[in-house]
Amino acid sequence: MITKLVILDRDGTINQDSDDYVKSADEWMPLPGALEAIARLNHAGWHVAVASNQSGLGRGLFDVAALNAMHSKMHKLLATAGGRIDAVFYCPHSPDEACNCRKPASGLFEQIGERYGMDLTGIHTVGDTPRDLVAGASVGCVPHLVLTGKGEKWRGQTLPADFPEGTRVHNDLSAFADWLLDQPESQTKAVGKAAPKAGALS
Repeated sequence: MITKLVILDRDGTINQDSDDYVKSADEWMPLPGALEAIARLNHAGWHVAVASNQSGLGRGLFDVAALNAMHSKMHKLLATAGGRIDAVFYCPHSPDEACNCRKPASGLFEQIGERYGMDLTGIHTVGDTPRDLVAGASVGCVPHLVLTGKGEKWRGQTLPADFPEGTRVHNDLSAFADWLLDQPESQTKAVGKAAPKAGALS
């Protein structure tokens, strides 16, 4: 079976971000059109994984049960929209823990590559900050910035040098989906591995 994969950031890309962190299911609110965009990708044969820094865990702002409740809400709302996310990969560490999975480090993407049994070169990754895209680009992903969440500050601006070379810019996740679905099949990355079961990795 041919599998097409897209790797998404979470906060600011799929759901509303907060400077005070998204700490509960009640605070987890999808961005307009984001869930529908994922569903459209799914219907066109694309599998979706999430790579997300969740330092609120390491900072003691919420616990794993709260994070699981957020993701349960995300999965349920997405199912209602006709879509699904295969798996959520997250870094639970605070910045001072010097882990290798907190973006811009590449550890989450390496975990995704291992889980899918594939080279991520040419896989599309989408986020709202430079660190999201640097993490993906370091393992060969194609970087896409969305102008939602923290990405709003670059609307109408020239991207600074801390973005990976070749970063494409889209208004939001829906616009990214429009772009990807308009690409010739020969220009999309496909791999011959089945998708993993849904789950979360720490």
